Amino acid sequence: MKHILFLFFFFLKCSGILAQAPAPAPGPPPPLNVTKILEKAGQCSTFIRLLQNTQQLNEIASQLNNSNNGITMFVPTDNAFLNMKAGTLNSFNDQQKAELIQFHILPTYYSLTQFQTASNPLRTQAGGTSNREFPINITTTGNSVNITSGIVNASVSSTIYTDNQLAIYQVDNVLLPLKFFVAPAPAPAPTPITPKKKAGSSGSSSKQDVSSATSQFQEMYKGVIHKGGILLLFFSAAFSWSL
Repeated sequence: MKHILFLFFFFLKCSGILAQAPAPAPGPPPPLNVTKILEKAGQCSTFIRLLQNTQQLNEIASQLNNSNNGITMFVPTDNAFLNMKAGTLNSFNDQQKAELIQFHILPTYYSLTQFQTASNPLRTQAGGTSNREFPINITTTGNSVNITSGIVNASVSSTIYTDNQLAIYQVDNVLLPLKFFVAPAPAPAPTPITPKKKAGSSGSSSKQDVSSATSQFQEMYKGVIHKGGILLLFFSAAFSWSL
């Protein structure tokens, strides 16, 4: 009997009839490693260093994890940084370097074809689009995508990575914000508020003051004349009496 049961279970195992435990469900995909993507593309070491030094990698990861809008990045090549005017990059302080990287990032995913219908100016991660903040303008000609910052013109030379959530494009020039070189237009000065005067009030008041002063002077003059007349009569009488 034992031999029969053993053969029976052996047969079931061999034929695959025995139920197997379900395979574990696949876990979520690992977070994107932007650094590795750029390293694989090559010619991005300067941009990678700036991303790391300005802590912008954490900002990118946070937005990709917490937003459905996606991100678009424009990555200048190492040669593009070398072609900048000598000393320009080193002249920027830490905040400006962070803003420079943010200026190369759009807080929305754009495919190359979506640039054709994009509404200019486009907002960047560095700030808004008004009063010379941090906007860029993008135009397309056929398959070419051109970017202008008001200081620099650049073109998309290749697509490094795209997955409908993150798009990374290589550009041939470093995008420099206009705000770094031209001060924002000053806000208009407030118009001073002047109290309205009632018609005729100033003239009437002046006339009353002149009239009052004139009347007081006339009264004083009359008093002096009156007192002078009395004194004159007194001295005349005294003189006649002495004679």
